[in-house]
Amino acid sequence: MPTDPLIMTSQCTTWITCTPGVRSGKACVAGTRITVSDVLDYLASGMSPAEILTDFPDLRAEHIQAVLRYAAEREKRLSELTAA
Repeated sequence: MPTDPLIMTSQCTTWITCTPGVRSGKACVAGTRITVSDVLDYLASGMSPAEILTDFPDLRAEHIQAVLRYAAEREKRLSELTAA
C-alpha cells in the first residue's frame, strides 16, 4: 500500500493504480502505462474524451471518469492537508 497520504483508497483505485517500476510509480490507468497526468494533460489541451479514446484504444470511458475522480479527490485531500 502506498505511503503517500494523497493516494486515495476509494473505489476508483480499481481503475487507477500505482505500481513501482511502472512510469516511476506514478498513478496510471490500471493495466496500462497511461498516467493520470497524461490523461489530464490531454483534456486540458482541448482533446475531448472521445478523441482520447480514439487515440488510446486500451482506454474506456470509465477510465477517463476514474482519472477525473482520482484527480478531484487528490486535490481535495491536498487542500485538507495544507489547511491543517
